[in-house]
Amino acid sequence: MQIHPYLSFEGRCQEALDFYRDKLGATVGLVMRFKDAPPMDQPPPEGCAGGPPPDGEKVMHSELRIGDTTLMATDGMASGKPSFAGISLSLVVADESEARQRFDALADGGQVQMPLAKTFFSPAFGMVDDRFGVHWLIVVQDPNQPPR
Repeated sequence: MQIHPYLSFEGRCQEALDFYRDKLGATVGLVMRFKDAPPMDQPPPEGCAGGPPPDGEKVMHSELRIGDTTLMATDGMASGKPSFAGISLSLVVADESEARQRFDALADGGQVQMPLAKTFFSPAFGMVDDRFGVHWLIVVQDPNQPPR
């Protein structure tokens, strides 16, 4: 069994895919656009997000790999209002140099919440909200702690 985070960028998904590819070395896999979906014969079931689908070029579903992790992403209904409250993505890296590189890359256009620094549990730990509002925890595994 696996759990894959599924992020809704509400209209900025392609920008996010490009950003993570360029800044984190993510590999973008499947990208399915709304224009690629077959036409719906019936309206969505009651309780589902209604209204017309987003522009055909918007991303209906995508997958990207960062290290050994697969993230899934969409434009959702392209409301322009992504919200990532209550969730963080933890990026565990090999050493302080990589932590600095990844932290600075994610901070580009974003907001540092806690500067990258030594803590009691890690040689380098920091928190940053990237330009899309996704909250990241960057952490170097302490060599004296069991692997995560």
